[in-house]
Amino acid sequence: MTVATAVRGAPVASTGRLGSLALGALGVVYGDIGTSPLYTFKTALEWGGDASPEAALGMLSLIVWTLLITTSLKYVAVVMRVDNDGEGGILALMSLLGIRRRQPIAVVAVGLFGAALLYGDGAITPAISVLSALEGLQLPFPQVGPYVLPGTIVILVGLFALQRQGTASIGRLFGPVMVVWFVTIGLLGAGGVLGHPGVLAALDPRYGVGYLTGHGFAGILVLGAVFLCATGAEALYADMGHFGARPIRLAWYGLVLPTLLLCYAGQAALISSGSLPAGANPFFVLCPAPLRLPLVALATLATVIASQAIISGAFSMTRQAIQLGLLPRLHIVQTSAEGYGQIYIAPVNWLLMIVTLSLALGFGSADNLAAAFGIAVSLTMLLTSVLVFVALHERWGWGLAPSLAVAGGFALVDLSFVAANLTKLLEGGWAPLAMSALLFFVMSTWRKGRRALLEQIERDTIPIGDFVARLPGKPRIAGTAVYMTGRLDVVPVPLLHNLKHNKVLHARLVLLHVATEHVPRVAPGDRLTMQALGAQCYAVVARYGFMEQPDIPAVLAGCAADGLGFDMADTSFFLGQETVMPAQPSRLNRAEHAVFGVLKGSAAMATDFFQIPLNRVIELGAQIAI
Repeated sequence: MTVATAVRGAPVASTGRLGSLALGALGVVYGDIGTSPLYTFKTALEWGGDASPEAALGMLSLIVWTLLITTSLKYVAVVMRVDNDGEGGILALMSLLGIRRRQPIAVVAVGLFGAALLYGDGAITPAISVLSALEGLQLPFPQVGPYVLPGTIVILVGLFALQRQGTASIGRLFGPVMVVWFVTIGLLGAGGVLGHPGVLAALDPRYGVGYLTGHGFAGILVLGAVFLCATGAEALYADMGHFGARPIRLAWYGLVLPTLLLCYAGQAALISSGSLPAGANPFFVLCPAPLRLPLVALATLATVIASQAIISGAFSMTRQAIQLGLLPRLHIVQTSAEGYGQIYIAPVNWLLMIVTLSLALGFGSADNLAAAFGIAVSLTMLLTSVLVFVALHERWGWGLAPSLAVAGGFALVDLSFVAANLTKLLEGGWAPLAMSALLFFVMSTWRKGRRALLEQIERDTIPIGDFVARLPGKPRIAGTAVYMTGRLDVVPVPLLHNLKHNKVLHARLVLLHVATEHVPRVAPGDRLTMQALGAQCYAVVARYGFMEQPDIPAVLAGCAADGLGFDMADTSFFLGQETVMPAQPSRLNRAEHAVFGVLKGSAAMATDFFQIPLNRVIELGAQIAI
């Protein structure tokens, strides 16, 4: 018996393969949401200021229905069906809607800001997760309190320092460890429920509604805290391409959701029994005293896995952003020959570490960080709902009413969480918003400046047909010249500069255009197209998905099948190196010009990004005013 994964075009997977993928999903996809019981109920108690049995039942009802509506229904059942050839996440969704085509600026802005918010999530998750786990040591050993923050810093520094080595060697342990984690928290919760089965009444949503309507402003605060139980849902969607929708759904419905519900119910039962010490974390109190130290160790390991997953997700999202023209080229290191998603991007890693450590030191505890955590993720979810509406209406062809009913219903739930988390704006919620605003400015400036630069470059050239018509009879020298170009209907500027200054043309000219498609990966058979333009001039198009890394030598080797063979020792690559200057008037303001200049100067060399042999490259400079 076989079942197919949800990734379009993927081969049919056996049930054994499906189980293996589901196990992998447990380690990579569910680390974030799986460690949320460490801080969700504790935060709700502190923000609500009420630990009565009635309050515990109301909070549990809100948590249960948040997991069912936001995670199970919205993301696992619906949003994961709005995929880009199997890939998920807000950038893949934005690409599905055609970021390079003429889309309303609002759609582009929504996608950019959502991506910026996800980077904020990536910085906060490691800090709050590891802090929450180590704070559990204070229950059996109160004297370790002053050492929790330093211990967190040590773990986080070690985690980021090891990223360069990759996770291929230990990644296979992530799934089994998270299975142990989920089974453990499920058993702890089941023990609490058996002692007070009355908490199962919280399945009735009226308890949650009653809490919200009966507690005034405190109810709104608690709603913001309750949202923490679903913070990993957006990351779940973003990681869909690594495993496929079916394994992720199998892991969610088969293990993650039941054990999470049991764990939260057990914490509510503990509170209802009146045996929770003031200020204590019900998660750790739920555990028998002799087992609390091993539980802290397991929780710390689980939070490290969750942090690793979110860091790897930031690397993957950065590669998508580069391929979509939202960030400059960065040097990407493939850390595993087996897993395409196993990559390392040094600037992202160290910037993320600096921000994460700053958040941990600045806020000092998981309770303080909770205020910053919820607002970033709830806003991302709201923006995803907006893009899902556009996808349902424009890409799937749904009518306005059904699209609005589905996406609008989710957006209303998201809005309630955004409003609740905004109450903590001055207590830390400003931090992710400030980070996201900065990242939004950086990405939008790069996109705007890059377009202006390309338009100016292409305006100063001539049609390729006119150029080829003049080639017969012109003197040529031996060898092949490959010119990288963004368009094939005009002559690349480096070619014009070479002809103008060096008065030379090679015997064979190749105009090579690398196109990033609106799909994650391009099938090998669709990778390459070639056209003879005449006079030994050729146009070659290499197509890559936004999750792929271009490899120019491999492209040229593939041309041999079409009769265009290359001898790399007789081939030169000509690249343009532009210096940007402000035009009068300029399309960029002073701040945008400064940022664009810094970004362009920090971009990785084209030789590294396209994997071109360094000793075969000739760069031709030009000053461009934009």
